Amino acid sequence: MLGFVNSLAILIFLAQIPFIIGASLPVYLMTAATIGIIYIFPRFTRAVPAPLIAIIVMTAVAIGTGGLHVLTVGDLGTITKALPLFHLPMVPLSIETLLVILPYSVTLVIVGLLESLLTASIIDEMTDTKSNKTGK
Repeated sequence: MLGFVNSLAILIFLAQIPFIIGASLPVYLMTAATIGIIYIFPRFTRAVPAPLIAIIVMTAVAIGTGGLHVLTVGDLGTITKALPLFHLPMVPLSIETLLVILPYSVTLVIVGLLESLLTASIIDEMTDTKSNKTGK
C-alpha cells in the first residue's frame, strides 16, 4: 500500500514540475511554505492531516494577498458550469495519434492494475481469505 501511495505522489509531483520551473518568487516561497507545513505540523498534532492544513493556509495566503501573481486553475483554461456532452473525438486514427496517447495509457494501466491488486490485498486482510491475483 505504501508503494502505491508513493507512486501516485511521484506522478502528481512530476505533473506539477512544468508549472514550477520558471515561476515567480511568490510561487517558490509558497511551495517552500507548503512543504514546511507538511513536515512540521505533524510534530504538534496528528488530529488533522498536515496536507489539509497546508492547502487551507496557502489558499488563505493566496486569497488574502491578492497582489501575488500565482498561477490558478482558472488561468490554465476556462471552467464551464455545464456538463460535458458525450461524443467521439474527431482525431485521425494514425500511429502518431497512438504515440501521443501511449504514455498516458501506460500510466493509467499501471495505476489501475496497482489499485486492483491493492484492493484485493486489503479485502484479503479484512476477510482473512486469499484471492486469486494472477487470473489463472
